[in-house]
Amino acid sequence: MASKSIRVVAAVIQRDGKYLITQRREDASLPLLWEFPGGRVEEGEDDKKALEREFAERLGATVEVGKPVAFRTHDYEGYSVELVLYEATLVRADSLEAKRVKEYRWVAADEFGQYPFPPADRGTMDDFQLFVGAGKAKKPPSA
Repeated sequence: MASKSIRVVAAVIQRDGKYLITQRREDASLPLLWEFPGGRVEEGEDDKKALEREFAERLGATVEVGKPVAFRTHDYEGYSVELVLYEATLVRADSLEAKRVKEYRWVAADEFGQYPFPPADRGTMDDFQLFVGAGKAKKPPSA
């Protein structure tokens, strides 16, 4: 078990059968990998506030956060990540801007394999596929 635990939240946003993913910048940890947009929960924040802040900072957009749909804990060297995916809706889909991400794309679920995701994100993909297919997800740990 890793010594430090980091809680990360991310949004699953669907539009016309495609999902929003973002690419990490070259200078980020795990550079140039793709992920559902979101980020770290800071001290004093709940998951919803963290996701709203991260969207504003990274994509210049406002998001409405829904219910949790998947979660996974993944151990990296020296730390672990507790990743929770939430259903979310963009307030204005045309307002996206790659501010603190390299780029963003809308992709179909069957295209996820074409994009390299970090290990923690790959772990949530099974839960996400259950959510998309059967409509059921595991209950995430509380914040």
